[in-house]
Amino acid sequence: METLRKIEVITPKRGMFDVRLHELWGYRDLILLFVRRDFVAQYKQTILGPLWFIIQPVLTAIMFYVVFAKIAAIPTQHVHPFLFYFTGLTVWSYFSECFTKTSGTFVANANLFGKVYFPRLTVPISIVISGLFKLLIQLLILIFLIGIFSLSGIQHISIHWTLVLFPVYVILMAFMGLGLGILFSALTTKYRDLSFLLTFGVQLLMYATPIIYPLSFTSGRIHDALAYNPLTSILENVRYSIYGIGQFDAFGLLYTASFTLIVLIFGILVFNRIEQSFMDTV
Repeated sequence: METLRKIEVITPKRGMFDVRLHELWGYRDLILLFVRRDFVAQYKQTILGPLWFIIQPVLTAIMFYVVFAKIAAIPTQHVHPFLFYFTGLTVWSYFSECFTKTSGTFVANANLFGKVYFPRLTVPISIVISGLFKLLIQLLILIFLIGIFSLSGIQHISIHWTLVLFPVYVILMAFMGLGLGILFSALTTKYRDLSFLLTFGVQLLMYATPIIYPLSFTSGRIHDALAYNPLTSILENVRYSIYGIGQFDAFGLLYTASFTLIVLIFGILVFNRIEQSFMDTV
C-alpha cells in the first residue's frame, strides 16, 4: 500500500502584501533549530560561556555606578544606584540585542538564503526568541540582587501589582526590536552605510533612554522629547512596579504599543518586499 505524501508547492510572492505569515508555523522546527544555533554558536569557543550574560551587565552597572552616581552625582529617586542601573540595563539589553542582531539578517545569511527556500522571517524571529534565555538569566540575577539589598536594609522594595504586566513589556520590546531590525535589515541590503549608522544610533538611543537617570531628572523640552521615546514608558513602569518610584504611565504604554504595532507591520511589509530581490544587491 502506497503512503500518502504531502506535496508542498512553492510559488513566488506576488507583491509587498503577499506576506504568508501562516508559513511560519509550518517551519517552527526550523525556528527552534536556529534558536539553538544562535545560543550555542555565540559562546561555543569561550571559556566562561553563558556567564558572560551575567558578567557584562554587572560590570557595566559598576562602571555606571562609579561614573554617574559617584562622579556625576545623578540622583536615582531613592533607589540604590547599582540596582537602578542594573534594572535599566536588563531591560535595555534585550531590546538592543533584538534590534542589532535582526538588523543583519539579510547580509549575515545571504549564502543560506541563496541555497534553499524557507520563510526568511524565521531567522529574525529565532534571534528574538534566543534572546529570551539571556533575559531570563539576567532577571534571575536581578531578583537575587534585589533580595540581597532588601534583606540587608540597603534598599526598600515596594512591589506594585503592575509588575504582572512585565510579560507585556517583554513582548513590546521583542516586537519593537524585531520590527526595527528587519526594517534596517531590508534597507542595508542596498545602503550599507546604514549598518554603521545603526551602531552609532543604538549607542545614542541608550543615552536617550532613562537607564542612567529617571525621567523626573529632566525638564522642559528635553523631558518632552525623552517621553516620545517608546522605551521610556517601559523602563519607568518597570521601576515603578519594583521600587514604587515615579508613577505608572498608562498613556505612555499605549503610545509604545501603538508605535510597536506600526513599526512591526511596516517592517514586515518592507522585509517581504526586499526578500524577493535582495540576492541581486547583497
